[in-house]
Amino acid sequence: MQVHFWTNLVICFLLVFFQQEKASAGEHAPGWLDNWPQWRGPDATGSAPHADPPVSWSASSNLKWKAQLSGRGSSTPIIWGDQVFILTAVPTDRLAGDTDSPKPDPRFPKRTNPPGRYYKFLVMSFDRNTGQLRWQRTAAERVPHEGHHQTSSYAAGSPATDGEFLYVSFGSFGIYCYNLGGKLIWERDLGKMNTRSGFGEAVTPVVHGDSLVLNWDQEENSALYCLDSRTGKTRWKIDRDEHNTSWNTPFIVESLGRTEVVANGTKRIRGYDLATGRELWACGGMTVNAIPSPVCDSEAAYVMSGYSGSAARAIPLNANGDITDSSRILWQRKFGTPYVPSPLLADGRLWFTQHNQGLLTVLDAKTANPIIDRARLAGIKDIYASPLAAAGRIYFVGRNGTTVVVKQSDKLEVLATNTLDDEIDASPAAVGKELFLRGENYLYCLEAKVTAPQ
Repeated sequence: MQVHFWTNLVICFLLVFFQQEKASAGEHAPGWLDNWPQWRGPDATGSAPHADPPVSWSASSNLKWKAQLSGRGSSTPIIWGDQVFILTAVPTDRLAGDTDSPKPDPRFPKRTNPPGRYYKFLVMSFDRNTGQLRWQRTAAERVPHEGHHQTSSYAAGSPATDGEFLYVSFGSFGIYCYNLGGKLIWERDLGKMNTRSGFGEAVTPVVHGDSLVLNWDQEENSALYCLDSRTGKTRWKIDRDEHNTSWNTPFIVESLGRTEVVANGTKRIRGYDLATGRELWACGGMTVNAIPSPVCDSEAAYVMSGYSGSAARAIPLNANGDITDSSRILWQRKFGTPYVPSPLLADGRLWFTQHNQGLLTVLDAKTANPIIDRARLAGIKDIYASPLAAAGRIYFVGRNGTTVVVKQSDKLEVLATNTLDDEIDASPAAVGKELFLRGENYLYCLEAKVTAPQ
């Protein structure tokens, strides 16, 4: 009897131990590849490996549903199971008084003005099948201390989920964790950010196992945070020698026996040890306003920027120290790189557009040899959204609501050009047979062979 008791106890202990080990190693929840749990998809490269979204659509064809959105937001929706999560910021009629109106820091010149009124920062869950609002939570109601770029919003950071909890960042207005039913689990206030020219924030959380990483780049006191995803407590904070707001989202990658956090930056691209925050390597060469987020495979990080110049670097993940002027850099490129959109990594190739224009380049990721070099995507003039890969197709969404779908091949072959009467800056998301687009006015769910809703 006692032998069985101790045997069962040991088995239970080992099961708990290995479950904890799997979580700390960053293994994902079942169904991870079948969902869109974070900005840029399940592998954070822009690919949807199990999705087969529609090729063509319009306001009258292949539109499964559309949901009207309040306020304004430019963050990408994420999808888990039968829920679609989205963030927005809604201005209220409540004006700020002298005592509750934030005072701007005179050390940081602004080209925008604070709104002088309270905003509600909302977390919304929509039913994936019907588009009906399932639940809505007001994370905060505060007066913004600075404005934002005319094309941005106070809800520009995308949410993330590990399949159990929803992680939300409104930057200066708080970091929040909810369960998937909308119950608040914890919240953190990391202080106010001062962004370049007062153009606003876009802090997108990245969850890996029980770690939650946030890039807090701003004009002063830039830092990289790692929080405990279950409690919100700080595991480590590393100051970053960056005095320029970057707006990029870190990439967490497991390679060669170590887990790295790769973050873009104006002064340096850097790789950090996820466990401790220790800087592993650094590489200069980016332009100012390093907005595009890195993408990685198991061997290298591919990092770009494209404001007031062009820069692309391929950096080995086993690098150590500052490799800016060394032969350790795998390759470099100085033209055709994106300003706002991030590159897509799919099947060993990098897909990206020049600056904010519809000029497409495709490179072999290993060699940087061009497969397509700045080819025009007809119908797209300006683009903020990052491209998406699914079912052998690449989706490019323009700010004018036009999406150009091209074949994933060695030449530019346009499969469809689709237009919705809405401005779209958020990146697309694909799950199953569905494509999700977040516009200025509506959230769209598109699915092949669906008649228009009545």
